[in-house]
Amino acid sequence: MLWSVRRIYVSQLFFGVLSRKCTIFRLVCFCIVIAFASLLWLQLSCSGDFSRRVNYDGSVPQQLCSQDKHTVTSDDLSWGPHKIAVLVPFRERFEELLVFVPYMHSFLNKKKIRHKIVIINQVDHYRFNRASLINVGFMESGNDTDYIAMHDVDLLPQNEALDYGFPDRGPFHVASPELHPLYHYKTYVGGILLLTKQHYEMCNGMSNRFWGWGREDDEFYRRLQGAGLKLFRPTGITTGYETFRHIHDPAWRKRDQKRVAAQKQEQFKVDKEGGLTNLRYKVESKTILTIGGAPCTIMNVLLDCDHSETPWCLLS
Repeated sequence: MLWSVRRIYVSQLFFGVLSRKCTIFRLVCFCIVIAFASLLWLQLSCSGDFSRRVNYDGSVPQQLCSQDKHTVTSDDLSWGPHKIAVLVPFRERFEELLVFVPYMHSFLNKKKIRHKIVIINQVDHYRFNRASLINVGFMESGNDTDYIAMHDVDLLPQNEALDYGFPDRGPFHVASPELHPLYHYKTYVGGILLLTKQHYEMCNGMSNRFWGWGREDDEFYRRLQGAGLKLFRPTGITTGYETFRHIHDPAWRKRDQKRVAAQKQEQFKVDKEGGLTNLRYKVESKTILTIGGAPCTIMNVLLDCDHSETPWCLLS
């Protein structure tokens, strides 16, 4: 009798454990199936207009954007004789790019501004050089444009009264200190600045000495003064610091604000020799793509650095 009771107890214990193991096994299998289904759905949902895959070398893959039959024109000749090249210095901020290109294309179309959006993507191993990338964009912008916008990828105009027209009187600072959400000092000329190509050449472009984030705009302000160009800014805009939407997330994208070696002293000097005349670069690829129906040109660019002149192009 005792043996029978023990045998029944052991059998119940064995099958109970086995039952629990089977339940856990089924739960694991169920989770795997759900995870696989989620990944499959994500892949299918992202493959319609663009893929979020990024090449290991930092370049923008052609799969990022696809040709879209619903693309709206950005070059209607009835809009006027002038055409702007929107130059966007860029490195690895793909989330912002996916917002910027469709938004700016729509914004400029509403204002009937003929335009070409050019993304200058730095793919070399040096520190980010915004000024040099803008110089490259200017050199590669083509003969079909006659003025440029030096445009940050994380700054979106919210007021349609902002002027993006041909700045024939002189450089036009769209993101003026009275309107920019972050920078309010009088000599600030960053964010969004419009210039005719003739005026940009008069300044010899921007200095190529500014590796890392910041200060290149302040040096360019002195170049504008040296070229005798009067700076103009928006008037009659009542939206204040709400005029622009700043989409940069500093917690997610850390800016390279380090000052190394002689860079601390050099950052406040005027570069009297450098600019378009000593720019060294190589265009690795140039591709016309669309993002959300908005056309853009992606240029993958390798900048060159003279280590004897600017050793701070590399972080030690």
